[in-house]
Amino acid sequence: MQIGTMHFSKKDIPNIAAIVISTLIYACGFNVFVRSGNLFPGGFAGMSRLLSMVLEDWFAIHVSFSIIYFLLNFIVTMLVIRKTGHKFILYSVLWYSLSSLFTGMIKLPMITQDPLLIAVFGGLVNGFAIGMALRYDASSGGTDFLAIDLSIRLNRPTWNYIFAFNAAVLFMAGFLYGWERALYSIIFQYVSKEVVNMMHERYKITRIQVVTDHADEICSEVFRICRHGITKLKCVGAYSNREHELLMMSVNNNQLKDVEEVILRIDPHAFMSLTRVDRIIGNYYQKPME
Repeated sequence: MQIGTMHFSKKDIPNIAAIVISTLIYACGFNVFVRSGNLFPGGFAGMSRLLSMVLEDWFAIHVSFSIIYFLLNFIVTMLVIRKTGHKFILYSVLWYSLSSLFTGMIKLPMITQDPLLIAVFGGLVNGFAIGMALRYDASSGGTDFLAIDLSIRLNRPTWNYIFAFNAAVLFMAGFLYGWERALYSIIFQYVSKEVVNMMHERYKITRIQVVTDHADEICSEVFRICRHGITKLKCVGAYSNREHELLMMSVNNNQLKDVEEVILRIDPHAFMSLTRVDRIIGNYYQKPME
């Protein structure tokens, strides 16, 4: 099936199914932990909850969280739609639309009154739901769009910058509704951010150094997987005094497993060392979102 310039196939079915499941997890976590603990989650969810509460408490205007959350995300979607892959946008619209719907529909009881447990386990559930969406080429929209755009520009994870934006929302929430609630929300957001950082591999980069006797074959196969360059150098083993070749490359973590398998399949005796890369300066190909 084709919509505009987007192509859909059977391979997209697992992605869509995972996105739907992640929205259910998010909605359940929101109602069980966020609402019961009176917390403010990160991103537009926290802003939407704050706006909904302010409108009702200060102006006696009832506008549900779901409506505000959908409208804020829709506005940002219109701003970034030309800069980001259309399939990714469509998946994200599906995610925040279903999340808005499910959070309004699903009613679940409180499972604990301990605010620390609510903050920690609520953050775990929230982060897992968003991380799952990101793994399957979607996002929760809003500030995720901004974080992903920055990640593309800087070639590094940028969720910590969004955490700073969330702190501003929490300051307003604490000022209006009490600092204790805001402080527990910080724990919630921090746990959620760490889970997302752990699950989302697309903008994490690893440098691979390989000592091998089959450099040309490895290069040829790696180029079939990714478009990253490879530096090839002659080297000599100090113990054996034998000549080898050293390959150096930087790859996205979501491609790392495939690259490792190719190298070991061609040369089972290859020596590899892997190092995490904090930042890359210069020309580095980042596969765009579809």
